[in-house]
Amino acid sequence: MKRNAGIICLTVLIGFCYGIATTYAQPAMKDDLLESLMKKKSPVFDSVLARRNDWNVQVIYTEIERSKKGKLRLTDHFFNVDDQRYYYPASTVKLPVAILALQKLNELNMQGLDKYTTMITGSEGGRQTEVCNDPSAPDGRPTIAHYIKKILLVSDNDAFNRLYEFLGQEYINQTLQQMGYSDIQIIHRLSVSLTEEENRHTNPVEFMDSTGKVIFYKPAAKSRMVYADRNTKMGIGYYRGDELVHEPFDFSKKNRFTLTDLHRMIRAVMYPETLPEGQRFRLTEDDYAFLRKYMSMLPRESAAPVYDPAEYPDAYVKFLYYGSEQTPADTSIRIFNKVGDAYGFLIDGAYFVNYKDGREFFLSAVIHCNADGIFNDDKYEYNTIGFPFLKELGKLLMDYERTKVRKRRGSFSPQKFHYTN
Repeated sequence: MKRNAGIICLTVLIGFCYGIATTYAQPAMKDDLLESLMKKKSPVFDSVLARRNDWNVQVIYTEIERSKKGKLRLTDHFFNVDDQRYYYPASTVKLPVAILALQKLNELNMQGLDKYTTMITGSEGGRQTEVCNDPSAPDGRPTIAHYIKKILLVSDNDAFNRLYEFLGQEYINQTLQQMGYSDIQIIHRLSVSLTEEENRHTNPVEFMDSTGKVIFYKPAAKSRMVYADRNTKMGIGYYRGDELVHEPFDFSKKNRFTLTDLHRMIRAVMYPETLPEGQRFRLTEDDYAFLRKYMSMLPRESAAPVYDPAEYPDAYVKFLYYGSEQTPADTSIRIFNKVGDAYGFLIDGAYFVNYKDGREFFLSAVIHCNADGIFNDDKYEYNTIGFPFLKELGKLLMDYERTKVRKRRGSFSPQKFHYTN
């Protein structure tokens, strides 16, 4: 993930209410709560409210209440949400791929094969690249566990690409669509410039035990997936190398992941029991704990990989509530999330827990900050519009939660971890 890659797009998406699938109205979803809260914080949100459509601002906030028996009751609130308005999802697509990598291992159900098994990525030629070792791992071994850690801690692009190659286009998209994520399209690697045909091809991958014996081999493959027909063009121009092309930039063959789906996926990781069984991932309790731990860990808390706080501050992938702050985070508040920023879009989907006062909620958002309408010129209003909006939005909802009378506090025991590795 590169900070200078794009506009900030942040959309707060809500999944399901009371354990029953919510019907998402088209084209737009909203109620008055979020707008009324933002209006009370004038002038902080004045420009966002006035230019909500120009900046493609979308927000979803989910309140969480608990019954006497501990059952969760979720209430969703929307601001300007429209699943038909495209935004580039950037690194948020890494979350479903990380989850599916764990699910695929469970489906294979082979003795000696798990997320800690050595994973060697080969090449079938062309511009594919091999991976035989990982210097950032304690023992130098590439594993699915270590790739997921790097994805969730600092949004590592190469780690995503390796899991994409392990799973393949068809498995990723067919599985997610069968689970109800009908609008999703994950069809290319990140941070490497490959053709559509090259992204259809995925590397051979083999898993081996400590003696070097191959436990499982996945051959090189080509996806025959039929892409959804899209005509998605944005802006007034873009740079191709040093050349300015005076026509809209075409996102029709780029990844797609609505924030409605992102918001629901965060919920599926944090509270899978609130979703119908067919919409839950096939993960073990250890898998869920693993994802939750690294979604909420700060880069400086990681022993392997080790991250330089000067390059990876606490807020590096915590856009909501912290924006682009360089100061240490308040560790009594944990944010379980996945962000994305590229081509001028910034996105964050998150679950918040305040351990001091027992507050919890879901929040996701998107904002587009590209005033000149030119892509790839590295002129985006991250620091003047995007990050300040996401920071203030997170604080606004945290403050609102503190005003509510809570009859029952959550124990949050499944969300508490020792952040030491």
